[in-house]
Amino acid sequence: MSAIPDYILSHFKRSSKTIGEAERRILEVAHQRKLISTDTNAAFSKGSSFGERLADSIARVGGSWGFIISFMVFLAVWAVINTVVLASEAFDPYPFVFLNLILSMLAAIQAPIIMMSQNRQATRDRFEAEKDYEVNLKSELEVLSLHEKIDSKVLAELAALREDIAKLHRRVAGEGKD
Repeated sequence: MSAIPDYILSHFKRSSKTIGEAERRILEVAHQRKLISTDTNAAFSKGSSFGERLADSIARVGGSWGFIISFMVFLAVWAVINTVVLASEAFDPYPFVFLNLILSMLAAIQAPIIMMSQNRQATRDRFEAEKDYEVNLKSELEVLSLHEKIDSKVLAELAALREDIAKLHRRVAGEGKD
C-alpha cells in the first residue's frame, strides 16, 4: 500500500488509515493497473443455489402475461365445464369450492416463492451497485492520475518555455545594447 502515490490518497480527503476496505482494494487494483469490471450476472449467478434459481424461474413465469392469460383461460374452462357441460354431474358445482381451495393453495405457495425471488433481486441490486461503485471509483482515480500526469507535463513544458523566453529576452536585450 505504501507504493500507492500520496496524490491519489489525498483525493479521498482522508488519511490512508481511514479509507474503507473497498477504497483500499480499488486503490491497490488501480496501482497495479488491473481491470476491475466483471460480468455481474455471471458473478452473482455463480453462487446461487438450486432453490434460488428455481424461485427466480417460478417468479419469472408467475409474473408473466403468458401465465396470467393461460390461467384466465384455465379458470374460464373450469367454470364452463362445471356449469354448462357437466350441468347435472359437475365435479365442482357453483360456487366452485374445490377451485377456491386450489387457488388458495397456489397463492399460499406462490407468494413466498415470489418474495424469495424479490429478496434475491434486492441482493443482486446491492451486488451490482457495489460493482458499479468500484468501477466508478477506479475510473475517477484513473482520471485524477491522468490529470496529475498531464498537469506535471504541462508545468514542465511551461517552465522550459519560460526559460526559452528568458534566454530570448536576454539575447534581444544584449543585441539592443550594440
